[in-house]
Amino acid sequence: VPLWVLVVAQAGQAMVLLGVLSLLGLRMGHRAGLGAPLLQHWINRQPLEKSALKPLNSALLGALAAVLVIGVSLAIDPLLPPMRHPPTDIGGAQAAFNGLLASFYGGIAEELQVRLFLMTLLVWIVAKLKRAQPRDAVYWSAIVAAALIFGVGHLPAASHVWGLDAMVVTRTVLLNALAGVAFGWLYWKRGLEMAIVGHFAADIVLHVLGPLLSTGASP
Repeated sequence: VPLWVLVVAQAGQAMVLLGVLSLLGLRMGHRAGLGAPLLQHWINRQPLEKSALKPLNSALLGALAAVLVIGVSLAIDPLLPPMRHPPTDIGGAQAAFNGLLASFYGGIAEELQVRLFLMTLLVWIVAKLKRAQPRDAVYWSAIVAAALIFGVGHLPAASHVWGLDAMVVTRTVLLNALAGVAFGWLYWKRGLEMAIVGHFAADIVLHVLGPLLSTGASP
């Protein structure tokens, strides 16, 4: 298959999938008290409390979540089995560039799927059943559940590298869930856009600064 055909096909598939999930998430968010305040402000002229967005603070929280992930991984990684398929060593600068490109997918696509759709769905179900505005405990439960599912979604990649055993599963789910809780809180308190900012900042630390610092390469 020619590369341009593959690119067009994958882009079309992602547009349809993410578009449908985003539409459902935004519609459910009205009842669940969740959503995308910047988008609503731009399109529907809804009032916007700019002080509640705090993009720099959101980016800082994402970066701190990434540092926490690195710290926990340093403690767990010695307990992992030998790699079956070690990542290809492509050099720090190239790995950082690839990580930068991947950060856009993580920051945008994963937040649309996991926070805007899945987390909203969990809160919306409770709101629908109780016919009332959910309490904080409901939001926290949805944050943790979505974060754990987010971690489970990374198991296929971990299985390719190490295979699956108890420690690999624990590491994969735990590390991703730690970051997912931070992104979920940002979505709840500041909206989808700030969750994207936080996720993007975390990926920059993990997948761009990490390769550069580990090899001593310069941007």
